[in-house]
Parts: sequence; structure tokens; C-alpha cells
Amino acid sequence: MNSQATSAVDRTVAEPSTSSGHRRRPSVLGVVCLASLVVFAYFAFIFAPEDAMQGSTQRIFYIHVPSAWISFVGFAVVFGSSIGYLTKRSAKADRLAEASATIGLLFTTVVLVTGMMWGRAIWGVYWTWDPRLTSYLVLWLLYLAYIALRSYVPDPERKARFSAILGIIAFLDVPIVYLSVLWWRTLHPHVFGPGGGGMPGQMLASMFVGLITFTLVFVYLVRLRLQVGRLAEQVEEVQS
Repeated sequence: MNSQATSAVDRTVAEPSTSSGHRRRPSVLGVVCLASLVVFAYFAFIFAPEDAMQGSTQRIFYIHVPSAWISFVGFAVVFGSSIGYLTKRSAKADRLAEASATIGLLFTTVVLVTGMMWGRAIWGVYWTWDPRLTSYLVLWLLYLAYIALRSYVPDPERKARFSAILGIIAFLDVPIVYLSVLWWRTLHPHVFGPGGGGMPGQMLASMFVGLITFTLVFVYLVRLRLQVGRLAEQVEEVQS
């Protein structure tokens, strides 16, 4: 039995590497992501002009804003996948929600870290209870709660169901974060408002290059996370 289980595990681990489709597509996407990151670095640090008031510190913006965009996209995928699981009991939808939340938490953390660095340089403090910052911190905590829930509920069906419910409810914070600059007095500009917040064309172009690049990176990382999740499930099935 031990030799049979070992052979099965070996086959499980080997399958993705011998499947030409699984091997080729992530590699192509990975090359595209790498090329996009090089282009993004050029736009963010060379092509975009230096801000007259903030100097080179303003270049954090080109990482900060695209990461925030991805954090919204990540929770939108969690939201849609959660609805898909509850309506169809789709295991694929549940796996996609988990993968998206994991990568979304990464980008949400990047937003908080770069935001504190930027705030310290411009405002003189790492943190202030600004409505945008506070609502975004809640978003990060919701991501963290979602991951924790999936880690501590042992039963797969209950874990998927509870996580789907939390994913739907937690998504309500996304429009609150986005609209906070309109609803309350806040230090943050409305970047996607008319005229893009008054940014010059080169800065706007660099920001949109960052949005495209980070979206590609998000898709690539989610695909990798899905592959890792499938491997883990197959190994668990063999061991059980």
C-alpha cells in the first residue's frame, strides 16, 4: 500500500509538468508579465516626469494605485466566484475564490505599505484615520478574515459555504473604499475622476501601463495558485 500511494503521489506531481498545455500557457504568460514589468519600470521611473511638489517620492503612486486596483479586482472575483459556488456548488468557483483572495491579500498589503511610505514622506506621518485609509484597512482585515476562515474550518463543504457567504458580504466594502473620497472629506484625490485628478498625460499613461501590468501579474499569480491548490487536493486524496 505504501508503494502504491508513493507511486500515485509521484504521478500526481508529475502530471502538470508532462502536460504540454499546462506547461506552455503559464510560461508564455510569465514572459508577457516579465516584459510588461520592464515596460512599466521604464514608464514609472524614466518616462513619467518628476512631480514638481513631491519630487521622486511621487513615483510610489505608480505602484500604489495599480495595486489598489488589483485589490478591488481580486475581491470582485471572490464575489462572483462565491455567488457561483452558492448557486451551482461549483468546486472550480470555490478554488478560484480562494486563489483570488490569496493574491488579492498580497496586493492589498502592498497598497498599505506603499501608502504608509508615501504618507510619511508627504504628510509627515505613516498613518492617519482618514476615511479612505480606514475603509481600506477594513478591506485588508476582511481579506485576512477570509483566508483565516478557509484555514480553520476543517470540513470542505462548510468551509466553501461559509467562505462564499463572507466573500459576498465583504465585497460591500469595495464601493465604500472607492466612494469614500466623494462621501467624506479626505486627503486622497479622486484619481479616476474627470481629468484623472489633473495629472499630465505622461503620468496618466504611466499609471495605465501600471494598471495593465499589474492585472497581467494578478492573472498569472492566480493561475499558479490554482495549480498549487489542485496539486494539494490530489495529494490529500491519495493520502486519505
